[in-house]
Amino acid sequence: MIKNSNVKIGVISAYILFIAVSVMIGFNPGKQIGMNFYKFSIEMLRVLPCGFILIGLFEVWVKREVVERHFGEASGFRGHIWAMLLAGTIVGGLYVGFPLAYSLHIKGAKLSVIFTFIGACAICRVPMTIFEASFVGIKFTAIRLVISLPLVIVTSILLGNYLTGRNYTISKRK
Repeated sequence: MIKNSNVKIGVISAYILFIAVSVMIGFNPGKQIGMNFYKFSIEMLRVLPCGFILIGLFEVWVKREVVERHFGEASGFRGHIWAMLLAGTIVGGLYVGFPLAYSLHIKGAKLSVIFTFIGACAICRVPMTIFEASFVGIKFTAIRLVISLPLVIVTSILLGNYLTGRNYTISKRK
């Protein structure tokens, strides 16, 4: 455990040293890497706290029975539709989607529905779709969604059935 911790500290120290030396000697790629890290960090600090608060509220307010009914084994195809609708409302993309997917799993969601949720988080969030439509047009966006969403559902079902058939389980928190 200490060895792994020392490696992490060494990598982080080397990164900070690289950025500091880049700024001192005027090495533009290093300065750009530092600036990108700074911008990314600020963006995450804006999105993640709100997202994690919403995930916490989801865990407390949404009952296990509701998740099992709408996302569980008995939900059928409806579960995939619910997963896409929930994913469309996610802010922060996969940064928030993965923890929420884990929460869905803990509350009894079917594995294939969780995969649909994660895939939909990546491709059909409402703010991203509006942004895309304003730049490349509504026709392109509609075609992309009409092609992408069925593919996400099909691959999620195939992967979910495959993993379920092999008795794959996600470890639950302690």
